[in-house]
Amino acid sequence: QVQLVESGGGLVQVGGSLRLSCAASGITFSRVTMGWYRQAPGKQRELVATDTLGSSTNYAPSVKDRFTISRDNAKNTLYLQMNSLKPEDTGVYYCNARTSFFSSWGQGTQVTVSS
Repeated sequence: QVQLVESGGGLVQVGGSLRLSCAASGITFSRVTMGWYRQAPGKQRELVATDTLGSSTNYAPSVKDRFTISRDNAKNTLYLQMNSLKPEDTGVYYCNARTSFFSSWGQGTQVTVSS
């Protein structure tokens, strides 16, 4: 049973930083594509960043050069370092794990950027 637990969200001022974590269990973490997505109020969930088996990363244009996705396979943990935060980064951030056979989501962690 796949379980993803996000943490690290909170309230931060414009220009500040946060680091999100996603602890995974029930999967062979090193063999799974991991990603961060977010959903702002009244909007659809959108891609933030993905890490494909630790070999390549992909970022939404709006966060490129500000956010960094990384993973620690020894700890089964995915991270998202968010710098230079903007009000439009506000939303619930979700961790995703996927292979050709499944796609699983965490419960989300709230990030609020105040101006």
